[in-house]
Amino acid sequence: MKALITGGAGFIGSTLADKLLAEGHEVIVVDNFSDYYDVKLKWQNVAANMNNPHYKLYVTDIENKTALRKVFEENNIDCVVHFAGRAGVRPSIEMPEEYVKANILGAVHVFELMKDFGVKKIVFASSSSVYGNCKAEKFSEDLNVREPISQYAASKSADEQFAYTYSKLYGINVVCLRFFTVYGPRQRPDLAIRKFIELIEQDKPIQMYGDGSSMRDYTYVDDIVAGVRAAMDYDKTAYEIINIGGSSPVTLRQMIATIEKVLGKKAKIEQLPMQKGDVDKTVSDISKAARLLGYAPQTSFEEGIQKFVKWRKQ
Repeated sequence: MKALITGGAGFIGSTLADKLLAEGHEVIVVDNFSDYYDVKLKWQNVAANMNNPHYKLYVTDIENKTALRKVFEENNIDCVVHFAGRAGVRPSIEMPEEYVKANILGAVHVFELMKDFGVKKIVFASSSSVYGNCKAEKFSEDLNVREPISQYAASKSADEQFAYTYSKLYGINVVCLRFFTVYGPRQRPDLAIRKFIELIEQDKPIQMYGDGSSMRDYTYVDDIVAGVRAAMDYDKTAYEIINIGGSSPVTLRQMIATIEKVLGKKAKIEQLPMQKGDVDKTVSDISKAARLLGYAPQTSFEEGIQKFVKWRKQ
């Protein structure tokens, strides 16, 4: 298989690339190496593969359709895994136009080029943020997602609809995966778990938004990648939306306590009000993923934190 991974130098994309190469597949990566966080970290993610004859890297932006077309012209792509785009709930509130360009227009460029070059399979990285402040006990794929509370969430919801349109019009097989709070080795430095670990190690205060009762369904990166890999092979239906989560939500206070336990060090906590766009909880119903993809998360939260800390030390 020849797979195109957009955003393939990032946290999840580079981890997937490593797995595909280990399985003997060919990997084409598109990444614009944006300065949203330290670009050196992305280059570290891809460094080990640069001399692999089955690996090809394009420093290209999905907003540039002409440059992206060249990638499709030069490679006979079997499957696209689309991670590229702007991440982050809070920045999307400050820069909505940039999220429309990267997350919606960029995705449409990918779909258009798939149509033009006859590529019939895509796995699209969506987000649990589309559920907004859902009050359901568990978030299942059939819930209403028409009430996003950030521009980032709105962009991901729009992308799912564009994906459906291209599937219907052009026979493209689509699996949209709604990821639930991914963590682990190579995690972005702006995300809470990595940031908290680094600050606690340095005896610096961490910022806790709200009273610590907010809840996230943390999912270890290897479990996410296993779900993506299964979705790449899925071909039973033309279009699916599937949750990929850990299914064992953890409160913010529990998250901090687990990090303290693994590090053997207490956190200095600065409590602040909840921020705009933050949801109260995310809780994944992964029964559909289990049924269609054979998905079953393998890594407990504490085990994942232990692996993450070990990776940082190495």
